[in-house]
Amino acid sequence: MARIVIAPDSFKGTIAAADVAAALAEGWRSVRPDDEIVARPMADGGEGTLAAFAEAVEGAVRVPVRVTGPTGFAVDASWLRLPATEDAPGGIGVVELASTSGIELLGDARRPWEASTVGFGQAIAAALTAGVSQLILGIGSSASTDGGVGLLTALGARFTDAYDTSIAPGASGLDDVAKVDLSRLRPLPERGVQVLCDVTNPLLGGRGAAAVFGPQKGLDEAGVARADAGLARLAEVLKGLGGDTVASSLARVADPEAPGAGAAGGAGYGLLVWGAEIVPGAMRVAELTGLSAALEGADLVITGEGSYDGQSASGKAPAHVAELADAAGAQVAIVAGRIAADTSAVAHALSLTELAGSAEAAIADPATHLRAAGAALAAAF
Repeated sequence: MARIVIAPDSFKGTIAAADVAAALAEGWRSVRPDDEIVARPMADGGEGTLAAFAEAVEGAVRVPVRVTGPTGFAVDASWLRLPATEDAPGGIGVVELASTSGIELLGDARRPWEASTVGFGQAIAAALTAGVSQLILGIGSSASTDGGVGLLTALGARFTDAYDTSIAPGASGLDDVAKVDLSRLRPLPERGVQVLCDVTNPLLGGRGAAAVFGPQKGLDEAGVARADAGLARLAEVLKGLGGDTVASSLARVADPEAPGAGAAGGAGYGLLVWGAEIVPGAMRVAELTGLSAALEGADLVITGEGSYDGQSASGKAPAHVAELADAAGAQVAIVAGRIAADTSAVAHALSLTELAGSAEAAIADPATHLRAAGAALAAAF
C-alpha cells in the first residue's frame, strides 16, 4: 500500500483546488483502491485560499459576511476562523480578496475605474470585530486598481479631494485624492497581519500594478497611464508630500517600491500602509495546513495548477510543494491544464489539454479529465 499526497493549486477560473484534489483522488482509487490518499489543497493567496484552509485545517469554521462587491452591489461571502491556539487565543482569521472584491465576481464585464477593494476591507473588519488574534489575507484575483483605498476606507481611513469631499471608489477616485486621514484606522490584531502574495511587483512604473495587471482588468494604454499617475498621487499624499495626511500611530509610511506593493491593483501597498507584512503565499499556506507533516512517509506527491510554465518554478504553489516533497524523499507528479514548452523536463507530468484533445474540452469538463489523469498516474505508478 502506498501513501499518496495530493496537493494541487486551483486551476484558476475553472476548478477549485479542493475539487481538483477530490477528482484526482477518485481517479487514483479507481485503479489502486487500497492506497492511502491524503488531500492537502494548496493556494498562494489567490482564488481558492479559503477553500484550501477549510479542507486542511480541522475545526476551521466559515463565518458568513455580506459585503459590497466590485460591482457596487452586495455580495454574500465568508471569512474563515481557524481554531484558537496558545499563540492565538482568539483564533486566526483568513480573509480572501477573490471572494469579496475579486475579478471573477464581475462576470464577463470589467469595471476598471469603478471596482474597488471596499468589500475586502469590510470582511477584514468583520474578522477584527469577531476578536481574532491574527489575520491571514489572500490578495490574488483583484478586480480593481485602487491602491488599497477601498479596503483602508472600510477599516476607518478617509480619502478626500481638495474640497474635503470623499473621493469616488475605484481607480477613478485616485485622480482627485489630495488628503488622507488615517487617525481612525482600526488597529491590527495582537498577532499582526500576514498578506499571502506570490508576486513581487512594486506599486508604480513598468512593473507596477497598473502596467502589469491593469489590462486584464480592462485598462487600455491610456488607462494604464492614468491609473499609474493616480497611484503615484496616492503614494505622494501618503508620504505627506502632496497634501495633508493625518496619520494613525499604527499606520506607517509604506515604500511603493516594496516587493508586493503592486499586488492586487495596489492592495498590497494599502495593506503595507496599515502595517501588515507581505509573506510568500504558498510557503505560509503550507505551514498553516501542515503539509510537511502530511508528506512524512509519502511515496508520491501530486501537485499542479491551471497553467504550468516557466513562472511556476518561481514562488508558486506547485514549486513549493515539489521542494517539500523532494525534502521528504517522495516522487513528484505534475497535473496541469496545460504544460508550456518553457518548463524544464518533469519526470511525471500530465496535461489535461492533451488528455482531452483540446484546451476547450479540458476547460469545459475539468473534473472528468482530472479523474482520468489520476487513474493514468496510478496505472503508471
